Amino acid sequence: MKILHVAAEVFPLVKTGGLADVVAALPVALAEQGADVRLLLPGLPAVMESVLGARTVIDIGSCFGALRVRLLLARMPGTKLPVYVIDAPYLYKRGGSPYQNSQGEEWPDNLQRFALLGWVAAHLAAEDADPMWAPDVVHAHDWHAAMACAYMAEHLPTPASSVFTVHNLAFQGLFPMPDWALLGVATRLLSAAGLEYHGQLSFMKAGLKFATRVTTVSPNYAREIATHEFGCGLDGVIRERGKQVLGILNGIDDALWNPATDPAIATRYDVERLQGKRDCKRALQAELGLQPDDDALLLTVVSRLTAQKGLDLVLAAMPELISAGVQFAVQGTGEPALEAAFRMAQQAHPGRVHVFMGYDEARAHRLVAGADVIAVPSRFEPCGLTQMYGLRYGTLPLVRRVGGLADTVIDADPATLASGRATGFVFDLAVPAAFERCVRRALAAYQNADTWHGLMRSAMGQPLGWAGPARAYLDLYASLRSPAA
Repeated sequence: MKILHVAAEVFPLVKTGGLADVVAALPVALAEQGADVRLLLPGLPAVMESVLGARTVIDIGSCFGALRVRLLLARMPGTKLPVYVIDAPYLYKRGGSPYQNSQGEEWPDNLQRFALLGWVAAHLAAEDADPMWAPDVVHAHDWHAAMACAYMAEHLPTPASSVFTVHNLAFQGLFPMPDWALLGVATRLLSAAGLEYHGQLSFMKAGLKFATRVTTVSPNYAREIATHEFGCGLDGVIRERGKQVLGILNGIDDALWNPATDPAIATRYDVERLQGKRDCKRALQAELGLQPDDDALLLTVVSRLTAQKGLDLVLAAMPELISAGVQFAVQGTGEPALEAAFRMAQQAHPGRVHVFMGYDEARAHRLVAGADVIAVPSRFEPCGLTQMYGLRYGTLPLVRRVGGLADTVIDADPATLASGRATGFVFDLAVPAAFERCVRRALAAYQNADTWHGLMRSAMGQPLGWAGPARAYLDLYASLRSPAA
């Protein structure tokens, strides 16, 4: 089966969040199980500079505001997976992030930039972009690739099926309705039955309405987004799709995230050699200028610093928890107010709080390996990979019971501790007091070495790789090729 994955980012070339990790790992896992898999990416500078052996497949010419557009075929560095790259310098050759300039402002031509991504995907599916290869299934990731589903269904009918994965429903790709003419779609799509969303154009809605099947990145999130609380205004559209919306839990790259082989950490370790984790903690405390203290519960946060991630809860509870013996190590960037608050916390609590504003992949590995607990107190979380990295490294996740966090972490209550199933700590209410109580439960467990080591072993024994999710996606793809689909 031939599968085309369409996305705006992929690790390690372009990454703003967990989407890049998924796009890097899932196609490789599918290929390992026998699928013929290719990627389609926009020709962002890091992509153009990194792919190997690029050659022109078709010279498209002028479209979506760009005078020169070419489709290249190359291979990904490292995996050598085939990758199509849209070479459109006018649209993609610029600094900043894939979506914003260096000042954090949305690129004004994002509609054209990501409509082109979907349009090329549809033409590959229609067998008129690359005469040597056409997909059976186009798998579009998040709003950036969602127009592929609309073009395939309404503008350029193809023999291929489409799968649209919602990685985060809160980011929807909304654009002014008067810009519809730039899309090259029929006016019938401008109604509420099409792309219209409260007087705007919604790329997210294009995927939800027109994909053959819709998936989300965890079963619990699939249920949540059909509710008013978590549906971000699109819950009605999602409920209309009914059983055509499926949750498949993400995996992690368990070769990249493996404490037994990780070159970034101070001492490698595994479930049979847990002393190495204590070495990592001591090395991290020294690196970050935290007080050398084996008895302190070292809690890390590796996250975008946003209200969605519940980090205001961490800040509010921090003074009391520091008094109780907790140290904090934070890495991330995000909302200016939260960045400023974390900097102030570091100044107020030297030796107990360390904050790094930015993202450093190797540092992230050291934080996960050296901490005792990794906190993900999100108000909503489609899947979350950070808590899975924590499980893999025996760094117990402390999470709110939402989305994929609820699917991946088993709370350490008396019953689960007795049965050996507990893997972390879970709280419910998004209030500082609930977060603080949960950390205090973790601290109490940490003070009992036998309990803590049992939790670590249970966490590290969880199956977290991509082999299982890849099999589930292959089953889904196969079902779309059957007459009953």
